[in-house]
Amino acid sequence: MSVEPKTKRAIAFFDGQNLFYAAKEAFGSRYPDYEPKALANAICDARGWSLSEARFYTGVPDRRDNARWNLFWSAKLAQMGRTGIRTFSRPLRYRNQTIEHKDGTFETVLVGQEKGIDVRIAIDIVALAHRSAYDVALLFSQDQDLSEAADEVRVIAREQKRWINLACAFPSSPTYRNTRGVNNTDWIPIDRGTYLSARDPRDYRPKPTS
Repeated sequence: MSVEPKTKRAIAFFDGQNLFYAAKEAFGSRYPDYEPKALANAICDARGWSLSEARFYTGVPDRRDNARWNLFWSAKLAQMGRTGIRTFSRPLRYRNQTIEHKDGTFETVLVGQEKGIDVRIAIDIVALAHRSAYDVALLFSQDQDLSEAADEVRVIAREQKRWINLACAFPSSPTYRNTRGVNNTDWIPIDRGTYLSARDPRDYRPKPTS
């Protein structure tokens, strides 16, 4: 029988883009203005968990396609690294997409897509469970593809006869329509006050040149 540990070690797993778009709809965030470690600590402190590590995952646009956001993420990821956050980034993959306008004309645009981020998060969640690196996996993502990783961690917990909890924290407000966390995890809504208390005081957006 597994015994619930007195001190629960938590590792936070951030899907950077997933969290940003949720915060944009819920709180009107214009850019990824959250500070991951501060947000993870706010959630953990409220539940008596001890944050042992924060991991951050995001796709980054090619500088030739979007220099502004490439520079933003380069600066923000570098600062995260200085504060001890483990970061994982991948370049966006591009493809041409044809869109039809209301007037019947067509236009081909270059579209960047994030690939492999959810897979990387899932691998790390499972691998770190195998290594007994955490008691709580705290997910900052509503990507339902991660539910399979959650199922696998529960199998690991039974095999190791160990207490493991999986939780999913996500923005919540009257304007945000997605009210579901990742299946088979404990859902933790993030209210506006908690989110704003964990905003990053730095703005990494490049200043416009005159």
